[in-house]
Amino acid sequence: MAPRLGRARPRQPWPSARALLVLPVALIVVITVVDMRAPYDVHLGPALVIAPALTPSFAGPRTTAAVGALAVAAQVFLGVTHGGLGTTNHIVQIITLTVLVVLTVLYSALRMRRQAQLARVRTVAEAAQQVLMWPLPERIGAVRIASLYLAAEDEAQIGGDLYAAARCDGAVRVLIGDVRGKGLPAIGEAALLLGAFRESAHRRVPLTELAATLDQSITRYAAELDRPEEEGERFATALLVEIPDHEPVTRMTSCGHPPPLLLSPGHVVTAPSLRPAPPLGVQYGVEHALDEFSFEPGDTLLLYTDGVVEARDERGRFYPLADRVARWTGDGPEALMHHLRRDLLAHAGGRLGDDAALIAVHRTTAVHRRHHHG
Repeated sequence: MAPRLGRARPRQPWPSARALLVLPVALIVVITVVDMRAPYDVHLGPALVIAPALTPSFAGPRTTAAVGALAVAAQVFLGVTHGGLGTTNHIVQIITLTVLVVLTVLYSALRMRRQAQLARVRTVAEAAQQVLMWPLPERIGAVRIASLYLAAEDEAQIGGDLYAAARCDGAVRVLIGDVRGKGLPAIGEAALLLGAFRESAHRRVPLTELAATLDQSITRYAAELDRPEEEGERFATALLVEIPDHEPVTRMTSCGHPPPLLLSPGHVVTAPSLRPAPPLGVQYGVEHALDEFSFEPGDTLLLYTDGVVEARDERGRFYPLADRVARWTGDGPEALMHHLRRDLLAHAGGRLGDDAALIAVHRTTAVHRRHHHG
């Protein structure tokens, strides 16, 4: 699934520019009619500037100029109606309104140009982000996968959180990680970690060696880019998961990352007890542990980053992930992601303080059982 940016609620369809054009035109008509019927000493003509001032919010410079011209024409009409255009008051009002209309048209033109530039930047950014974070396959090996990405920054679809999946000799390997920081500044380190995983995940090496390779990449990257005052500031948590096609187990190596949740039929949620090593880039050369747990057909493994469990509601309470997912253990990966997206955003008031990523890995096929140690 492609990364998705969450919102608190779907946006309502916005009226078209043609429909909204009725508002400034109606204002000009109403102000003109009321001014004509008002007492002689009451002048509403200056209020005509409201119409062209509103127009740039939904239309371009040409439409704004047309509305402005209509407002000036209405001002001239009022001047003729109230004793002619030769009075100083009417001349000043017409000149002032004309100047304001010209400035409004210029503002509208600059605004449209800025919007076009921003649209091009967003297009390039989205393309770069899609290249970085490849969509996870819906089916791979003996599992079905669904993912969810909620970026904390409005202009980003991804940030410091990351995930990837790969096939390796009859098994599926999944990475989920969290680079220090959030939003666009963290994308460089996320790209490095994803590239190192994609290059090494296919090799016939244990997860512990794969973790050591990722650790080496982050350490080398930090050594090349860090200034003396930034030493130790570049690191990432990561969880590596391996799911064999024909064994009812899952193997994990944690580098300072939150443990996953195992969802079993019957609303059963458990958290495997891992032996985590320090985050990647903190202590190079540290030994990584390999933990193995039961993973039966029908089970779902929920991987997540700390942005999920650290999301707070208006009272400052953290999101109770384990309690919430207990009600959805019987749902498939897609439905589970749908429920979590809606529930998490509702809990956080529609906006997260940190990037959040989740992956649901559901075992679908029967496997050959063997004796194993948890």
